[in-house]
Amino acid sequence: MPDDYYDICVVGAGLSGAVIAERYAATTEKTVLVVEKREHIGGNCYDFIDNETRIRVSKYGAHLFHTKYEYVWDYVQQFSEWVSYTHKVLAVVRGKHIPIPVNINTVNILFGLNITSIEQMDAWLKQEQIHYNHNLTNSEEVALSRVGKKLYEVLFKPYTIKQWNKTPAELGPTVLARIPVRNNWDNRYFSDKYQALPKRGYTNLIDNMFKSSQITIRLNTDYFDIRKRIKCGKTYFSGPVDRYYAEKGLPALEYRSLSFERKVFKNMNHFQPGSVVNHPNLIENFTRIVEYKWLPNQQFESNDTIVFYERSTADGEPYYPVPNARNQNLYKRYKNFANSDPDIYFVGRLANYKYFNMDEAIMNALLLFNQTVNNNYKVT
Repeated sequence: MPDDYYDICVVGAGLSGAVIAERYAATTEKTVLVVEKREHIGGNCYDFIDNETRIRVSKYGAHLFHTKYEYVWDYVQQFSEWVSYTHKVLAVVRGKHIPIPVNINTVNILFGLNITSIEQMDAWLKQEQIHYNHNLTNSEEVALSRVGKKLYEVLFKPYTIKQWNKTPAELGPTVLARIPVRNNWDNRYFSDKYQALPKRGYTNLIDNMFKSSQITIRLNTDYFDIRKRIKCGKTYFSGPVDRYYAEKGLPALEYRSLSFERKVFKNMNHFQPGSVVNHPNLIENFTRIVEYKWLPNQQFESNDTIVFYERSTADGEPYYPVPNARNQNLYKRYKNFANSDPDIYFVGRLANYKYFNMDEAIMNALLLFNQTVNNNYKVT
């Protein structure tokens, strides 16, 4: 016999799981159990105040909230005050800091040009672009068709190799199709209407989502260790879908992870000219450096600064699904299991084997909640 019964079980205390738990607690009288294998809530959004510097940092890499969805924006307002923040990214190329995504400023700085109008930028891009007479099949073709060979070789190709351990030609078109190319002077990394950070951080935001007395949270608990001892009316799983169906004997899906090297600089205001600086070259073994002191939701002032060198790796916690033909075909087989299984619902990036921004993860969870409450759920 099970030790406990809960109307709803949620596996994972990250953003996706928090939305599901919060919605059930806020709109029903159902009991909710949240099971989290880590020692903290928040998933990859988890942030905290660094003891040495008193700077708010993220344990698993920078998270910048942005959305075009008013529905999502209105939803997250319930759980935190928000600080307006327009995120900008720089890349070091040939000793110069250039803005990312590519825009007029990027090509003027990098190539010593003097483009002064949108029309001139359009003409420059058209001259550089490689045109294909077939549907684009990989990310190399996507990048070459949008920015041409020169930008591809210095920006897109080396960064992609370091991030994915694959060339853009080995990755599906969606990887580089996500990166905008602008014909104006817009240095913003995102162009969405709503861009902000939770004033007290993401951990506080998600903690507020878990406030209901209907929600029970078990940290340091692996769902697969306890699932035979609990009884759940419905279960929502936000971990890797191939982990859930490991007993089926299929090959594992491929993920990329990140490792972080922390460095503190005493009595230094800032280490670099922005919060995120990419290093798209094959000489340095890190992809980017993040300096959290630049972010406006800091709680304390600090005389020091702290940076994190990010390196992409195949080992560690899964972060990014690898979108190539092998993995997409394999995921379809896992999806067939999911669609034929009446006792489990899959939510979030890893469970759907699809890259989601934070707002997309929230929207995915909100839609899933509505679908399952109305009994019209299907994995897509």
